Formats: sequence, structure tokens, C-alpha cells
Amino acid sequence: MQNPVTIIGAGLGGLTLARVLHVNGIPSVVYEAEESPKARTQGGMLDIHDYNGQLAVEAADLMEEFRGLVLEGREAMRVLDSDGSVLLDKSDDGNGGRPEVQRAELRQLLLDSLPEGTVRWGHKVTAVRGREVTFADGRTVEAELLVGADGAWSKVRPVLTDVMPEYGGVTFIETYVHHADTEHPEVAKAVGGGSMFAPGQGRGIFAHRERGDTLHAYVEFNRPLEWFDTFDVTDPVQVAAHFEGWAPELTGLITETDTTPVFRPHFALPLGLRWDRVVPGVTLIGDAAHLAVANGEGANLAMLDGAELAKALVAHPNDVEAALSEFEEAMFVRTVQTIGDTEQMVQSLFGDDAPEKLLELLN
Repeated sequence: MQNPVTIIGAGLGGLTLARVLHVNGIPSVVYEAEESPKARTQGGMLDIHDYNGQLAVEAADLMEEFRGLVLEGREAMRVLDSDGSVLLDKSDDGNGGRPEVQRAELRQLLLDSLPEGTVRWGHKVTAVRGREVTFADGRTVEAELLVGADGAWSKVRPVLTDVMPEYGGVTFIETYVHHADTEHPEVAKAVGGGSMFAPGQGRGIFAHRERGDTLHAYVEFNRPLEWFDTFDVTDPVQVAAHFEGWAPELTGLITETDTTPVFRPHFALPLGLRWDRVVPGVTLIGDAAHLAVANGEGANLAMLDGAELAKALVAHPNDVEAALSEFEEAMFVRTVQTIGDTEQMVQSLFGDDAPEKLLELLN
């Protein structure tokens, strides 16, 4: 390709695409709405899987640097009943294939691996027509190859399909507990050294230990969106009221939070979404292409999408449409195979027979 690949979105998928293109001598430009890499927090821990996310890291030639980010011991896992009794306590033997890293650190690794100026910060996209991108300041660019890596509410997606995300029935309310071992020892003990699941009917509490002495919790509800209008989701006391009778070391992840709870409803695109190649030179990766309810695969799939698209472009240097067709067909199949059991996972966390179903799934 003569001109740089135009990528919308500096998340993990877009940056992985840019990095693998760079490794193979293909320039790219990444346009990002945020003003800087530090404009907002980048989420918590990610387990990067040996069957997708790590393959992308290898393609990016960053495996050694990636290993330096891995937090030892974080693959440990506990499953607790609502009364605090331990149903599963699995240690981290280092062979789980899903090492944990901080999302922000992984993103920064990718940013640092790109030539200076690759990412153009403060470029909020307001419209996309064909391969023409319009930004909030009125400027436009015409791309030779346009890749939407711009997440759930992608501005590029409508070029290819009219389908929009819909609420997936699951909402997380996020909290953080700092200085856990010293100031919240019972809560820290319940979570353990890695991740902790406490599933229940229509609700649950999940937490993991981040870098340092911080616990990041996701208070999970399988409820309609309008249900959350019945209480203040930013009030820890009101959120915890929905866990009456649960062990205090579990509800402490809510009531002892050091941050204001953050409301995060989860949306999804239809599983198996496809589009025809009627607009040449435009494609999607990551959540822009296959948004799903949180299932542990989103970041991994986005990174693999980026790597596989780059490899397809390298394999077809003079035929962009052949590259995109090859990439999309593989992505469509891969997505269904990887996240097709999301509904089973949701039932294991929130169904009538949770946590037994979760234990069965993990085993």
C-alpha cells in the first residue's frame, strides 16, 4: 500500500493493528477522540489468552515486553457462596495460559512501540461517509483503507451495516478498594491473590486484585435497564441493599469502596453479525465488529483482529479487497466460535442454580 492505513480508535485493537503493520513496513495513522493517553482510566485487569491475545502480541513482536507486565499469581481463582464459604480455591501454578496484566500498561506498551506521531489525539469523529471521515473541528480525511476500531458506538460501522448494539441484560457497577490488606483485611482475604467470583440468582460480585494493594470489584446484575432507575446506583449503601444476607466480607467490596460506584450497562451486537463487501476499503475490528456482553474475550479478540488484518494486508499487498474479504470471513467464524457460549456463562453467574453451574463450567 502506498498510503497509510487510516485507523479510527486507539484502543487495544487499533493499536495492535498499527503495531503489526509497522513491524511489516506498512505505515498507519490512528485517530483518537481522547486528548491524550492519560485522558481517562483504562479499566482494570485483562487475562491475555494463549489462543488469541498472545498470538497478537507475538505478531507485534512484543512478547518479551509483555512478559514484563504480567502480574505474578493473578491467575489464582476463588469461587465463594453468598455466605462467604469457599467453593473453589485454585492457585496460580503459572501454567494457566491466561496471564493477567493491567489494561492501561498494555495499551501504553503498544503506544510506545509505534513511531512518534502515529496516533493523532483529540480527533473526535462526527461522521463517516464512504471512506471520508469528518472530525468535530470540521476537518476531513479521505482514506484509502479505513478501519473502524472505535468500539461499541462506532462511527464507522454504519457505513457497512445498519445494525446497532442493544442492551444485553447485564450491568456492572464498578468499585475500588485501596490499601486492601491493611485497611480492609477481611475483604482482601475473601478475594485472595487473584480473582474471586460470588455468583447468585440475578446478581453477583466479582473482584480481582490489581497491581499494588488494590481490589477492583464488579457488582453484577442481570436486570432490565429500567430497574436501575429505582435506586441510586452511585450510592454504595443502596447498591449493597440488594445483597441483604450476603457475607460482610463480600458486601464490603461495595460498602467499603474508596471510589464512587460507576454504572456500566453492557450492550451487544447480534452474534454472527456479518456485512457484505459493498463499500470498498472499509472494515471493522474489535467491539465495532462484534460487541458482546463481557465474557473475558473482548480485548483478546480485538487484538487478534488487529494482528490478523495486518497479516492479511501483508499477504495481499496489491489487492486490498482480497485482504479484507479474507480477514472478515475468518473473523466472522472466529467470533462465533469464541463467544458463542456467552449465554451459558451468563446463566452460570446469574441463573437459579448459580454457583453450581459456574463450578461445573470451570471444571
